[in-house]
Amino acid sequence: MISEKTLAQAEAELAIAEKSRSSGFEGRARVSARRAAGKVAQSFLANQGISVGSASAYEILQILRDRPDTAREIRQVIDHLLMRVNEDYQIPVQVDLIAETRWLIQILNKD
Repeated sequence: MISEKTLAQAEAELAIAEKSRSSGFEGRARVSARRAAGKVAQSFLANQGISVGSASAYEILQILRDRPDTAREIRQVIDHLLMRVNEDYQIPVQVDLIAETRWLIQILNKD
């Protein structure tokens, strides 16, 4: 289980993401969603006995994605969170990163 403190930190990041999105800053929303996912992923990995030290959210998500026991659905969501933006500062797929991050948090909190 993920600690209440970590879940609260993730929720605060998601609130920032939602506010950014509603203000028209989808790029900021993406970064906040990634930070939320990274916080929970770090805790999940720690519960599995894997220390990531001072790795960034991006690096933590890469570690989780690249584990052989990570489910395909989780990998897909992480891939969306790690996607590079195009020249218009948009990700090349139509997904709701905030909703996907909420799903990811629920899944990681179950294990």
